Amino acid sequence: MSTGKAVCVALAVGAISAALNVAAWAQGADSLIDWAMVGDHRADANKARDKYRHPKETLLFFGLRPDMDVVEISPSRGWYTEILAPVLRDRGQYYAAVFAVTQKSPDAVKKNDADYRGMLAAAPDLYGKVKFSVLSPGSLQVAPPGSADMVLTFRNVHNWAKAGTADAMFKAFYDALKAGGTLGVVEHRANPDTSFEQQIETGYMTEAYVVETAGKAGFKLVNKSEINSNPKDAKDYPGGVWTLPPTLRYGDLDRDKYLAIGESDRMTLKFAKP
Repeated sequence: MSTGKAVCVALAVGAISAALNVAAWAQGADSLIDWAMVGDHRADANKARDKYRHPKETLLFFGLRPDMDVVEISPSRGWYTEILAPVLRDRGQYYAAVFAVTQKSPDAVKKNDADYRGMLAAAPDLYGKVKFSVLSPGSLQVAPPGSADMVLTFRNVHNWAKAGTADAMFKAFYDALKAGGTLGVVEHRANPDTSFEQQIETGYMTEAYVVETAGKAGFKLVNKSEINSNPKDAKDYPGGVWTLPPTLRYGDLDRDKYLAIGESDRMTLKFAKP
């Protein structure tokens, strides 16, 4: 065999080996997500919401592998942390990007932060490797520059749009990701012709707004999914998206009606950093 042909064969074998390794990691993510989803560390109430949030399908769509460095933005009460942190514990790294809590923060924000940190501290075997990124208006570094394989945000964009910080947040995600890294976005989905003012008022954002905002930061939309769609969601409630579960803003008023609708209709968008 000539030297040139031998080199070509070696390169082909290497490419096949790399593809097989990626496939093996993907298979590993599949089984690890299953394991994390049924674990005793998850409350029954959280497991009951899997039918609305489709965590396994969503994470596999984004391309999660257990050897990745993954940042979750504003993990709040830790619903996705319960799945992501155990999956990434042994071979990857999970970053919880939380906003700084100060003495001036509302009591509910302080309690939420304390509860989240308490959840992690109570299960060091699962969460002992979690790293925090503490964000503030003047410091939005969600992970060391160019270090993350994936940044994930679930139902947060409407908050940043209202606060006028969406552009800065998406830029922070771009800076944190490696070249070729993935940004996964799940967000309440407005009808295409919804005005920006109505988006802010209702909590439902248009896909066009999210794609445009991500594009300004440098991201390219590479795929979208209907995994988290809900055709029952009319998006015309007096209390916006918070009328639906899990918030149920109006308590017992029409409770059964809103429970029958379920959680909001959501876009699921996958972006890449070129």
